[in-house]
Amino acid sequence: MHSSAIFLIEFGAIILGLGLLGRLAGRLQFSPIPLYLLAGLAFGEGGLLPLGASEEFVAIGAEIGVILLLLMLGLEYTASDLVSNLKTQYPAGLVDMALNALPGAALALLLGWGPVAAVVLAGVTWISSSGVIAKVLGDLGRLGNRETPVILSILVLEDLAMAVYLPIITALLAGVSLAAGSVTLAIALGVAGLVLFVAVRYGRVISRFVSSDDPEKLLLVVLGLTLLVAGLAQQLQVSAAVGAFLVGIALSGEVAEGAHNLLAPLRDLFAAVFFVFFGLHTDPQSIPPVILPAFALAVVTALTKIATGYWAARRAGISPKGRWRAGGTLVARGEFSIVIAGLAVTAGIEPELGPLATAYVLVLVVLGPLTARYTEPLALALTARRTAGADRVPARSATPPAAESLEPVEDRGVER
Repeated sequence: MHSSAIFLIEFGAIILGLGLLGRLAGRLQFSPIPLYLLAGLAFGEGGLLPLGASEEFVAIGAEIGVILLLLMLGLEYTASDLVSNLKTQYPAGLVDMALNALPGAALALLLGWGPVAAVVLAGVTWISSSGVIAKVLGDLGRLGNRETPVILSILVLEDLAMAVYLPIITALLAGVSLAAGSVTLAIALGVAGLVLFVAVRYGRVISRFVSSDDPEKLLLVVLGLTLLVAGLAQQLQVSAAVGAFLVGIALSGEVAEGAHNLLAPLRDLFAAVFFVFFGLHTDPQSIPPVILPAFALAVVTALTKIATGYWAARRAGISPKGRWRAGGTLVARGEFSIVIAGLAVTAGIEPELGPLATAYVLVLVVLGPLTARYTEPLALALTARRTAGADRVPARSATPPAAESLEPVEDRGVER
């Protein structure tokens, strides 16, 4: 009875605190994600007031939060949208891997950690946080923007790539034979392909099965189906996030709209719990020794992610504003990076890899919402300033000064 009371007090204090932080962020017109992370640091290992009884429940709530974030993101698009975007954006996935995996691998080799640690850190720097980005897109009201399908395509390609990467890295860390690793990889690829095929081919059948005029029944069926598919996917070495996203893709029409309205409050609650949980498992004392290399790596890979999003959006015919928004939105790293680093720490590959990855993700998960919001206006302001500076330089072969002074001032420096 005593432990139950402590659990209710702790968890109630967390939810109340999250609500107050969310209101503060709303008044400041700022994403609440960094505030949620700081709250997690305050109540985590080495923090001001470590939790006890409610930590296990928070961990489960965090998993549900990621699943609901990806489900809601999938509900925004149909299966045909997914297939067409993947067909057109796969080059962006290759550019994404090259630009963002190589810096992590290079740093690990420079630090003398060896090839296995290099493969691990490459994965940490490669994969953006689908959970953070989904939350940021919703907070900024950009789910309907033209560049959002480009962002989504890159995230889906990364998540699907994890179905290949995770079995490979698990085999490398465990030192298993090539045959055993190949079997694990084949199972993962088969499951991911099967789920994608069912979502694309039988999406309408699934929607009819789920459909209900009773909101209660619709909520229970959609939530239960999502958790079931996500759990099965994770059990078979495929990301639970991928499974949840594909469930959202499979649902369409009125079912998708109704499920979106019903699940939005649950998503917001458990997503906030996810970000607190991330902070809970970050010991503040382990960050200072590795903050400099982690910060340098964060700056480099933030720029490479912006370049990735800009290139992909430009290739898709998006306007310059949308290109900068796409690049800035992709900066955040999160859940996958921590999972990858955790595998290496458990295997005992490199003691400093865990703290460095944690500091790196913490920097970018705080920086990500900022770049998503401010990359576009900052880039456009710098471009306008350069353009205005160039226009102020007189052309020697142009019209005489008297004629030049007749040019309307408002035509100068205007972006075409």
